[in-house]
Amino acid sequence: MNKEELKRDFILLNVGYAYHDADWNWKDIHSPFARIHYVKRGKAKIIREDGVFDLKENYLYLTPSYVKHGYECNDILELYYIHIYEDPGKSLSIFDLIDFPVEVESDSLDIHLIERLIKINPGSELQYYDPDWYDNSVTVAQNMALRQKGQLALEMETQAIIRQLISRFLAKAGYKKEHLDERILKSLAYIHKNIDNPIDIDYLANLCFLTKDHFIRLFRKETNHTPGKYINRKKIETAQLRILIDSAKSVNDIAYGLGFENISYFSRLFTKITGERPGSYRKRMKL
Repeated sequence: MNKEELKRDFILLNVGYAYHDADWNWKDIHSPFARIHYVKRGKAKIIREDGVFDLKENYLYLTPSYVKHGYECNDILELYYIHIYEDPGKSLSIFDLIDFPVEVESDSLDIHLIERLIKINPGSELQYYDPDWYDNSVTVAQNMALRQKGQLALEMETQAIIRQLISRFLAKAGYKKEHLDERILKSLAYIHKNIDNPIDIDYLANLCFLTKDHFIRLFRKETNHTPGKYINRKKIETAQLRILIDSAKSVNDIAYGLGFENISYFSRLFTKITGERPGSYRKRMKL
């Protein structure tokens, strides 16, 4: 795995400062967007499936996209927030490849970088702190349109600041699999490149010059998922994002566009992975 495979562009959605008084309490956030928080003062918790993390002053916190989480705050809390959308195209997400730490102690430069990010991206502050509001399709579309109208110089500076903040976590991160089998890496690249099409397990096995049974065992060993479950999860994650940013398409069209021929199966799978039906998800995202 080389450095070129890890280079990513990030689109800034929101950045700002927030003061909370026991009112930063949200559950079951399952978003296509990543979040960075810088804690200036106060106490709170980030609750994830892999643990509960007590927020500490002068620390940075990273929540990757699609990580189910919540917040709990029973006191005063001052923090800066940055919401970003990773644009991997049809490559593996950096969050698929790298195991990032949840928290890192901030550098004295970080607060200045965040304040600069706010200054060069006016209008990016949240109007409401409910994730159902700021993750909805209208707000996301407006924020993306706002970024596209910005000056190229400021867009480049925004990218540089986000990358520098991400690098704080990357410095203490590691590959999810330090020596991922090249055959499995090849199959993962194929899956992401062809996410819009039906993906056949037999074809993947042949691509890796393995029998189907051997391929499934090796894939599970390397990724902790069977090929079928991995493919389905990535298709549903893609569906979540498209429901948000492509409101002109129906849910059925999005499902067909991802290679699903059976809409009932797509709906059951979406519900199993996200916890809600695709129609309900779209309705909630249009609030």
